[in-house]
Amino acid sequence: MHVRQRDGALDLLKWLALLSMVLDHLRYVGYSADWLYVPGRLAFPWFCLAMAANLARASVVATSGQWRYLGWMLLFSAASEIPYRMFLPNPDTLNVFPTLALGLLVARGWQQPAMQSRLLAVGALVLAAFFSQRLMFGFFGVLLPWVTLLVIRRPWYFALLPGVVCLAANQWQVLYYSVRLGNHVAMAAVATCLIAPWLGLFLLRHLRDVKPPPMRRWAYALYPVHFLMLLLLRQIVA
Repeated sequence: MHVRQRDGALDLLKWLALLSMVLDHLRYVGYSADWLYVPGRLAFPWFCLAMAANLARASVVATSGQWRYLGWMLLFSAASEIPYRMFLPNPDTLNVFPTLALGLLVARGWQQPAMQSRLLAVGALVLAAFFSQRLMFGFFGVLLPWVTLLVIRRPWYFALLPGVVCLAANQWQVLYYSVRLGNHVAMAAVATCLIAPWLGLFLLRHLRDVKPPPMRRWAYALYPVHFLMLLLLRQIVA
């Protein structure tokens, strides 16, 4: 029986994305650490890149696995919302899973010519447009997995396109205004948004021999769990 070799670089990318997310959320524990916003800009584009890599590898496989993929996202979207709101009181958006789920539908609709997939992709785009203010990373965040999938097998300089989309998803107006005021954190954040997809693609292409612990379906649970752990840490240091 043929067993597909596990992609160690992809597992590494997922672990680094998770680390970036935790560093970003450490800003809300209680210490003044605005500079953590900069490495935090790597998390979302790297999760989108991991999604695009999975879709690219599964392009000739039956779609049942992708429906399971979507199902797990929706399940943990619901499971994560309460811990997310416990850790971030009165957040402006839902947790990140709805954005990723809609992004999956858009990317899959472009990849699969079936009418059902195309209609779901259009529906996801309509929802993203109407509820952009309620989605973490907004409309452009929903587009990022698809744009990343477009360039994942192209030369490295094409990665600038998802970099621009990533910047647009990260409240570029606020960042641009802060850059004009000379804020060094904002300058570094803009640069990080622009290079994050390229850096992720570099890792995927050149670190294939690494063997980090495999990140399987259980890793979805790390998203709500990390909110609870950081909430506990905040109570300890308060």
